[in-house]
Amino acid sequence: MEKFTVICPCCEAALTIDSQTGALLAHEEKKKVLGSFEDLKGDLAKQKEQREQIFAQEMSSMKDRERLLEEKFQEALKRADKDSDKPYRNPLDLD
Repeated sequence: MEKFTVICPCCEAALTIDSQTGALLAHEEKKKVLGSFEDLKGDLAKQKEQREQIFAQEMSSMKDRERLLEEKFQEALKRADKDSDKPYRNPLDLD
């Protein structure tokens, strides 16, 4: 009976499979490396800093959003004024 081992791309577990039947013979989970408390505390601080940066970025983009939307609206009004002499044609009526 031939066996082969496959590493799961998701959880990185080692799966031993029978080549003839395709049945799963064994499953070994990847050993988890436990970090020290200081490492975990440092990781949490990095995550907090990252969240604060993303929040600040989103706040600044929301400030600019109103200005950008107003510019787009004014541009659309200008185009609408240019096209006001043409009658509106509904694309669904073309069928």
